[in-house]
Amino acid sequence: MLRRPPTGPREARPRWLGLLRVRSEERRGFEGEDEMTTYPRDRFSYSSPFTRPPLKLPGKGRIIVWSVVNIEEWEITRPMARQLSIAPQGQSAIPDMPNWTWYEYGMRVGFWRLMRALKKAKVTPTMSLNAKVCATYPEVTGAARDAGWEFMAHSYVQMPIQQIADKQREVMDQSIDILKDFTGKTPTGWLGPGRGQMYDTLDHVAAAGFTWFGDWVLDDQPIWVKTASGPILAVPYSAEINDITMMVSHHHESDVLLERTKDAFDRLYLESKESTRILAIGVHPYVTGQAHRIKYFEQLYAYINKHPGVVHWTGQQIYDWYVKQVPKPKS
Repeated sequence: MLRRPPTGPREARPRWLGLLRVRSEERRGFEGEDEMTTYPRDRFSYSSPFTRPPLKLPGKGRIIVWSVVNIEEWEITRPMARQLSIAPQGQSAIPDMPNWTWYEYGMRVGFWRLMRALKKAKVTPTMSLNAKVCATYPEVTGAARDAGWEFMAHSYVQMPIQQIADKQREVMDQSIDILKDFTGKTPTGWLGPGRGQMYDTLDHVAAAGFTWFGDWVLDDQPIWVKTASGPILAVPYSAEINDITMMVSHHHESDVLLERTKDAFDRLYLESKESTRILAIGVHPYVTGQAHRIKYFEQLYAYINKHPGVVHWTGQQIYDWYVKQVPKPKS
C-alpha cells in the first residue's frame, strides 16, 4: 500500500522517510532505520534486457542514441560543483575563481561548439538544465529553445540534493514553473543534480508531475519504477559514457570520449539486433566544449551516423515509444 507525499508545511507532516509499506526483509531491524524507508529494490523487480521480451523500434530502427547536454548554474558564493584546479593545500576556496571561470568558459564558448556539432550531426538533444540558467544565461537557453532542444528539469542550481532534502518538492515546482515560463512547455523529465537522490526523491518527482527521470544507470533499457503517485519511467543514463567521468574524474586523454563511446555503441548495436538498447551520451560545455576535445565529439557522431537503424531521440520520445511497447502498470 502506498502513501502520497505530504503537501502541507513541513511542521504539519507526519514522520516518514519513505512511502512504500513493504521493504526488503533483509534490511529490517538495522539500527537507526525507519521501517517506512523505501529502498531502490522496493521500487522495481529484477529483470534483464537479455531475458525480457524483446523491444523493437518502428520501421528499420535498431538502436536509440540519447544525447544529453548538461547546462548548470554554479553560484560563485558556494563551493564549485567540480574542481579542475586544486587550491593550495587542498582547501576549498570561496570564491573559487579558477574553477568558476572554467565553468564560465563553457557557457561562453563550449556550449556554442556543442550546438554547432549537434546541428551538423542532425541531432536534437535533451538539455539537462538548472532552471536559474534561464535568467543568468538567457542567450544560451534561448538558442536551445529556438533550436527545438528538449528541456529536462535539473533542479534550480547545481548543488547536492542532500542540501535541499526538506525542500525537494518546492525546488521541483520552482524548476517546472521557470522552464514552463521560458519555453511555453511543461517539462516531463527530471535529472537530479549530480544524479543524486534521497530515498524519497522519486515520490516527489512523480507527485510533481514528471513522467520520467534519468538519474539511474542500472540498465540499457527503460524500466517502470514504483512511486507513491504511481509508476514513473527510468530512462537509462550513463555514468561511464560521460565526460565528467572520463575527463574530470579519471583524467583521460581527449580522444577517450570517441574511442570508449565507439566501443559501447558497437556492443549495444550488436545486442540491439535482438532487442533495442539505448546509448546515452552525457556531455558538459566546460568539458567536451573545449578546443582540444570538440573534434572527437564531432567524429563520434559521424561514426554513429554511418550505421543504419540509428535513431536520435529525446527523453520524451523514448517515453512515448516505450509506453507503447510496455504499457504503464496500473500501480
